[in-house]
Amino acid sequence: MGPWLTRGDWLVLIAALLLVPGLYAVYWHGSGQGLEARVWVDGKPWARLDLFREQHLDVPGVLGVSHLEIGGGQVRFTDSPCQNRQCVHTGWLSEGGDVAACLPNRVSVQIMADDPRFDSINF
Repeated sequence: MGPWLTRGDWLVLIAALLLVPGLYAVYWHGSGQGLEARVWVDGKPWARLDLFREQHLDVPGVLGVSHLEIGGGQVRFTDSPCQNRQCVHTGWLSEGGDVAACLPNRVSVQIMADDPRFDSINF
């Protein structure tokens, strides 16, 4: 023991070193790969997608058509008529709870799972 650490300090430090990895393993994990994605247009359900069926999908939105690519357990926007194309830059989605949205075009896609990683999303 050092002069600046008491016996109680060491006890707390050891307990934290033992508990933190255990808590991480139990609570900080993804829900695994989803099997299905859902597409919404203007807030309404538009399609359910099998993530393991290779396909390209054109989704009509309020500004024009957004393009989705699906396959290999993943989905992504490949093109959209919005100006900044943040939805395209989001990339591939594969984990339960993952979401990408083209807000100006009012098109979104979410990976569905039994135990999604997030129960709410804040920006």
